[in-house]
Amino acid sequence: MPSESGKGVGARLRRKEDARYLTGRGQFVADIRRAGLLEVAFLRSPLAHARILSIAKPAGLEDRVWLMDDLADVKPIRAVSALKGFKPSDLWPLAKGKVRHVGEAIAMCVGATRAEAEDIAAQVRVEYDELPAIVDTVGARTKAPALVHDEWGDNVFLETLVEDDLTAIRASAPIRVRRHLRTARQSMAPLEGRGV
Repeated sequence: MPSESGKGVGARLRRKEDARYLTGRGQFVADIRRAGLLEVAFLRSPLAHARILSIAKPAGLEDRVWLMDDLADVKPIRAVSALKGFKPSDLWPLAKGKVRHVGEAIAMCVGATRAEAEDIAAQVRVEYDELPAIVDTVGARTKAPALVHDEWGDNVFLETLVEDDLTAIRASAPIRVRRHLRTARQSMAPLEGRGV
């Protein structure tokens, strides 16, 4: 229901930015053209889980293809939390040693045009040792077919137990409600990538 004040959540506000997008005059990162601008395309994993055995850059185009090993000074994003039981993990800009999801970037290929960069990416050859995909959160914990992060020893990234002293309340409660809740994995991902 719309806000009575005409402001805030649910208010019907006149949008100012739509006209340029609806008439083809909006500008996106992909529309920017500058002198000397190069395009990049990423070779992405077709597999959900696999070790990378080898990667071959196309002959004569080696200087147009970057792998994680070529980015010696680049450090991973390290997910760390102060929560008790949290296991840190590294997120590398390009796959390092194995891929953990379909679409994970493996190689960065640069060309004068987007089409040229994509053609270079299509020529990169990757040899994989496919591992079982982990598709069920409960199964990943109880009967894991493989480990996402080998160094963890299991697939639990956070386990926190909450201590409570509700024994007396439970004993005298007139009604008890039990629920088993299960949610899907979440990923907050923007539709339009960032530009640099």
